[in-house]
Amino acid sequence: MKGEIHVDKDVKQRYTKTKRQNIFRMEFKVGITYNLKKDFPQQKDQPIDSFEEFDSEETIDAIRQVLESDGHEVLKLGGGTGLIDKLRTFPVDIVFNIAEGIGGRNREAHIPALLEFLNIPYTGSDPLTLSLTLDKAMAKKVVRSDAIPTPGFKKVEKMKDLHDLDLHYPLFVKLCYEGSSKGVRLDSKISDPATLREKVGWLLESYGTPVLVEEFVSGPEFTVGILGNSEPAILGVMQIEIKGSHPDEAIYSLEVKREWEEKVRYHCPPPIDQTLQKRIQEVALASYRVLDCRDISRVDIRVGQDGIPYFLEVNPLPGLSPTYGDLPMMARYMGWGYDQLIRNIFHHALKRYGMVGTSRNDCRTDTRNRAG
Repeated sequence: MKGEIHVDKDVKQRYTKTKRQNIFRMEFKVGITYNLKKDFPQQKDQPIDSFEEFDSEETIDAIRQVLESDGHEVLKLGGGTGLIDKLRTFPVDIVFNIAEGIGGRNREAHIPALLEFLNIPYTGSDPLTLSLTLDKAMAKKVVRSDAIPTPGFKKVEKMKDLHDLDLHYPLFVKLCYEGSSKGVRLDSKISDPATLREKVGWLLESYGTPVLVEEFVSGPEFTVGILGNSEPAILGVMQIEIKGSHPDEAIYSLEVKREWEEKVRYHCPPPIDQTLQKRIQEVALASYRVLDCRDISRVDIRVGQDGIPYFLEVNPLPGLSPTYGDLPMMARYMGWGYDQLIRNIFHHALKRYGMVGTSRNDCRTDTRNRAG
C-alpha cells in the first residue's frame, strides 16, 4: 500500500476560530442537490428497498440550516431533470451534492458531470470516482491492483457466470451497483452451491442488475470516516456490533439497518488494540487515495481471522441523516456536532476549488472565466 498514514489527532480543533472567521463567514449562494424518497412512490412489483439510498426532507433541511447559519444563501435544487433549468434561473456559486441519481452504474455521477459541464463547483468526489466506486467489482479490481487486501470475488451478470466459480465458501452476495444494503438480507451469507444459485437468481430477477459474489470474511466489521484531499484524515473508526450475533458472523443487512436502534450497538472508537486500529486506518486511507476520493467518504472493512483488515467497499456519498447516518453518528461519538461535520465537508470543497479567501463576486467572476 502506497503513502503514509495521516491521522489528525487533534481533529476536534482542526479549524481554529481565526479560520472560521476567514472561511465560514464568507457568504456564497449554495445549491443542494439530492433525491427524496417521497418523490418515488413504491410500486407493487418493486423490491421494498428500491429507494433505500434516497434522502428525507429532514436531512436536506439539516444541511440547509447549517449552511444558512454561516450566512450562506441556500437553494434546494433537488436532482430531477429540471435541474438544468433551475441552475439557469438560480445561478449558484457551489453545490453541496448528496444526489444518488437514478438508473445505472453511473447514476451517482450524473449531477457532478452536469455541474462540471456548467463549470459549477461542488462537494465530494468527481464523476469518475463516483462511477468506479458504485461498481463494487471495478472498485475492488483497482484496490487489489494497489496491493490492498480485499476478498476474492466475481461479478455475475447471468446465471451461467456461476459456472466454474473459483471462490471458497462461505460466500457473500450483494448487488454490484447499489449501496445502503440494498439487496442485502440476513440470508446473504451462502454456504453451498444450491443456495448460491437460488439467491443470485432472486437478486438478478428482482433488481435486474449484476450481483457481486465474494468470499465471506469471518470477523468483525468496521466503517471508517475520512475527510480531506491532499492529506486526508481519519474522522473515526466505528465497529458495528449486531446484537445477538457473534461478531465473526454478523451481517449488517437491510432488516438490521431499519431497526438499528434495537438491533445494533456501535463502538467508536472500537474496543480493539491500537496496532489493529492502525492497520484498519491504513487500509481505509490507502483505498481512499487509490480511488481518488475527495472531501468525504466512508470505507467499510472487515477483519479476518488472520488479523488482516479487508476492504469491502467505499461510499463517497455517505448518508448524512442527522438521526441515523453512520457518518454523523461516528462524528457524534468523536465529539463533533452535526454542524461541524457539514462545515468541514463544505470547507474541504471550498479549499479544493481555491475559493477560500474569495467573496461571492470574486467566485462568480472566476466561474465565468473558467466557463470561457
